[in-house]
Amino acid sequence: MEQMTFDYPAQRAITTRSHVGVVGSGDLEVLLSPAGALKATVTVRTSVDGYGHIWKSVLDRFFTRYDGAAQIEINDFGATPGVVALRLAEAIEAADEGASS
Repeated sequence: MEQMTFDYPAQRAITTRSHVGVVGSGDLEVLLSPAGALKATVTVRTSVDGYGHIWKSVLDRFFTRYDGAAQIEINDFGATPGVVALRLAEAIEAADEGASS
């Protein structure tokens, strides 16, 4: 089991929480909550060791488009980079929908 933390600058506050996905074979869950500061902090817990450079690449790409200040927890059980990007996008969409309702 490996745990990594990544920080990214943010421009806007997130006001709602979201939870998408499940921890299961080839999948992951994303828990998103408001942050106390204008930055995004991502904590990744994964069952697959040695892929920190891949996680950094996927998250760097994601945060070139996303500017929300959030605490993001990712619990992974072998998801591919495509699934990671999909779940992150779903979590953001769910939080945005929650804020507008």
